[in-house]
Amino acid sequence: MRVLLVEDEKKTAAFIRKALQTEGFAVDVFHNGDDALATARATPFDVLIFDIMLPGRDGLSVLRQLREFKNQTPVLLLSARGNVNERVEGLNAGADDYLPKPFELAELVARVRALGRRGAETKSTDLCVADLTLDTLTHRAKRAGTEIELTAREYRLLEFLMRSTGRMCGRMMILEKVWDYDFDPGTNLVDVYIRRLREKIDAKFERKLLHTVRGAGYVLEEQR
Repeated sequence: MRVLLVEDEKKTAAFIRKALQTEGFAVDVFHNGDDALATARATPFDVLIFDIMLPGRDGLSVLRQLREFKNQTPVLLLSARGNVNERVEGLNAGADDYLPKPFELAELVARVRALGRRGAETKSTDLCVADLTLDTLTHRAKRAGTEIELTAREYRLLEFLMRSTGRMCGRMMILEKVWDYDFDPGTNLVDVYIRRLREKIDAKFERKLLHTVRGAGYVLEEQR
C-alpha cells in the first residue's frame, strides 16, 4: 500500500516512515499542508496520515479540501492535544480514524493497515491501460489476456507507472516512489528495470505502451 504521511516534526516523521516501510508500505513524507494537498490531489494513495498541527495549512484544512474534491481516501489524524472536541471536529471533517500522541508505532501500523483494507473494499483492484491489466490485490499482470510474470520490484514499477498513466515520470521520481530513495545512487538502476519491464509488457506486442521521453524519463500510455 502507498501511504502519504504529513508530519512537521521531522524526527517523528522519520520514525513513522521507517516503521511503515518495515511492514512493506511505500511512504511519501511531507512537512507542510500545502505540498501535501497538491500531492494527494495528483497521486493516488491507499491511506493518508495527517498531523493536525502543521505550518501553513493545517491537517483539518487539508482534509476538508480533499473531501470537497470528492477524494475519499481513508485518513488517519494525529494530534498531540487529543481532547474530545478536536477528535469530534476531525471526524466531522471526514477523518476515518484518530490517534492521539504519544502513540505506539505498532498501533499506528495496525490502524493504517486496517484503513487500507477498508479503502480497498470500496475501490476496484484493477489498473488498466489499453489491453494491459494489473490486479493490485493479487499482483497479477496480463497483456491481451496473457499472464505476465513480474518480480516484486517490477510489480512496484509497473504499478507506479500505471497509476501515473499519461504523465511523464522522471528517473528521480521513480527512484523515490519505487525504491524509496531520496537520492540518486548514480547508477542506471531505473533504466535497467525499465528495459526488463518493456521486454515483458511490450516486446511481443505491436502496440507499445511504455515510451521514453528523451532526456527526461518515461511515460506509460496508449499513443494514437
